[in-house]
Amino acid sequence: MMQRRTDHLTALLERAAEGGRLNHADGLRLYREASLHDLGAAAHRRRTQLHPSREVSYVIDTTINYTNICNVHCSFCAFFRPEGHPEGYTMSHDEVLSRVEWAAAQGATQIMVQGGVNPDLAIGYYLELFEKISRRFPGVDIHSLSTSEICGIAKRENLGVDDVLQRLRSAGLKSLPGAGAEILVERVRKRISARKIDDDRWLEVMRVAQRLGMPTTATMMFGSIETDEERITHLDVLRELQDETRGFTAFIPWYYVPHKTPLRGREATGIDYLRVIAMSRLYLDNFAHIQASWLTPGLKLGELALVFGADDMGGTILEEKVVTLAGSTNHATRKDLEGAIRRAGYLPVIRDTYFNRREYPLATTA
Repeated sequence: MMQRRTDHLTALLERAAEGGRLNHADGLRLYREASLHDLGAAAHRRRTQLHPSREVSYVIDTTINYTNICNVHCSFCAFFRPEGHPEGYTMSHDEVLSRVEWAAAQGATQIMVQGGVNPDLAIGYYLELFEKISRRFPGVDIHSLSTSEICGIAKRENLGVDDVLQRLRSAGLKSLPGAGAEILVERVRKRISARKIDDDRWLEVMRVAQRLGMPTTATMMFGSIETDEERITHLDVLRELQDETRGFTAFIPWYYVPHKTPLRGREATGIDYLRVIAMSRLYLDNFAHIQASWLTPGLKLGELALVFGADDMGGTILEEKVVTLAGSTNHATRKDLEGAIRRAGYLPVIRDTYFNRREYPLATTA
């Protein structure tokens, strides 16, 4: 019996490493039972088939958290402040533009404007801001706003999501980040973010954006209260939408940092992180890129992720507050990212939001 179980696991790993599709039961079994070494080896093999060059990409980017006022009140968030709170803030357009100017001077080509779901901000705030950024910084891609922010604007203006996205797109918004996905399972979302949009709504916003020609990323925040089975379910629903739209450019798993938030859960480990990276590469057979999100696990684990299935090192994240306020202390310069890529045995290259290579000087030499 034990031999048959081992043979079955080996067969599943072989199939996944060659690009064969796993079903939910297969994925759960591999995630739970395959050794970390075997899972990582299969994922690395698959990654090498898809990306045979010795290059690993990263983007020069920044996150501008323009407002911390939010009416969603997620239990895992230390960043938000409720309406009327004395510590609440909303940046003026000039304040945001000054940060964009600084980031662009550092070589940034991707700007993520992201914050709370602020019910006081009309759609005009965003339209005017994106028009100003596009006009003054034409070399910068506006990769901004979470699905929750999009839905918040739609609710305030009594508009459909498609109308909101079309207007924002006309103003300069080019693509959407995968923020707000957490775990796309109703039970989990009701526990950790009961006032946030549900899993079906998140998927629908992504579907609409992608059909409008706006690429998006997908994320997973793990390490709160979700089960192993729910982690695989999250991957499954993303893969299903990708089958339909082919609009996701990359998958970015990251683990929850509970140090300064009221939510207590499983608290992911480095081993959990590497298993999720490897499983993502094997299960998400229709995703070209798996990103090593180093911000919460740290740069050393991000470096290891490059031999567990990841092919991209994410971004420089020149400015960020949400994860930092939750307790993350990790920071990295371009030189740090390039050093991590080289230590893993790869060559760093700079990309844009859409994984096009940018001819831009590296921060380090070989």
